[in-house]
Amino acid sequence: MLLYLPVAEWPVNMFVIFGLGGAVGFISGMFGVGGGFLLTPLLVFSGISPAVAVATVSAQVVASSTSGALSYWRRRAIDWKMAGYLLVGGMVGSWVGVRVFAQLRSLGQLDLVVGLCYVVFLGFIGGFMTFESIGAMFAARSKTPQPPKKLRAHNWIHGLPFRVRFPRSRLVISAIPVILLGTGIGFLGTLLGIGGGFLIVPAMIYLLKVPANVVVGTSLVQMVATMSFSTFLQAAQNHTVDIVLGFLLMVGGVIGAQFGVQIGQRLRGEQLRALLGLLILAVGLRFAYELVVTPGERYTVAVQVGGVP
Repeated sequence: MLLYLPVAEWPVNMFVIFGLGGAVGFISGMFGVGGGFLLTPLLVFSGISPAVAVATVSAQVVASSTSGALSYWRRRAIDWKMAGYLLVGGMVGSWVGVRVFAQLRSLGQLDLVVGLCYVVFLGFIGGFMTFESIGAMFAARSKTPQPPKKLRAHNWIHGLPFRVRFPRSRLVISAIPVILLGTGIGFLGTLLGIGGGFLIVPAMIYLLKVPANVVVGTSLVQMVATMSFSTFLQAAQNHTVDIVLGFLLMVGGVIGAQFGVQIGQRLRGEQLRALLGLLILAVGLRFAYELVVTPGERYTVAVQVGGVP
């Protein structure tokens, strides 16, 4: 069944878009990520313009993340205080991201910047998570006990001012890196159409040392609020949110997220990190291929409305 997307100005198969939303929602619930890093490229590869794909995926991230966050809330696996600090930075980052998004679009460089950012970030984060988790799995299989990691009481995070106690995570750290992390995730999430879970989850684990049992739920809460704000700004300022496309993705994402949460609870932490790392690497390599391969059509014609293509 074909549907015409009014903002994207592109006909799509309703069941294919619904299936994409469901598959990405499954990944969101399973790994605790928004899924935008995967859904945005899939929409772009299917012919939808990057501007519309980036903005509309933010709405889908809200739906799938909300569904997953509710499941973790019922399990009391959310650090609400840390999520609040992350949201403070996330709102600021989203506002800046929307302004940069509009400027790059007006200059005609949005597609290139989005592609390059995906290659760099996905390649780095995916490679790091894959090698680290595979090493942990080999060590566990060989039953070789790893030397315990020494906790450094005076690393650079502990030396920063404005220290705050996070009872749920059993941490006492500076609020500065938490807010800066939220700002960076909000900026990249708005600019690239991603929830930022594939960035914030490793950062919370390896940088902030947040316990694994509250990382996923806390990251989902941050994504719900930040991407809601981002979607509103994209619709109000850039007019690139396609309601029909977003609705199809939302319905599929909410359903898929519930199944993903159930599967994710059955896997160990290193297995989840390995699967997520491989998935991130695959998407990054696909984007790298698109940047270097010669396109089938070297020239395209776009209608310019109101001075903005």
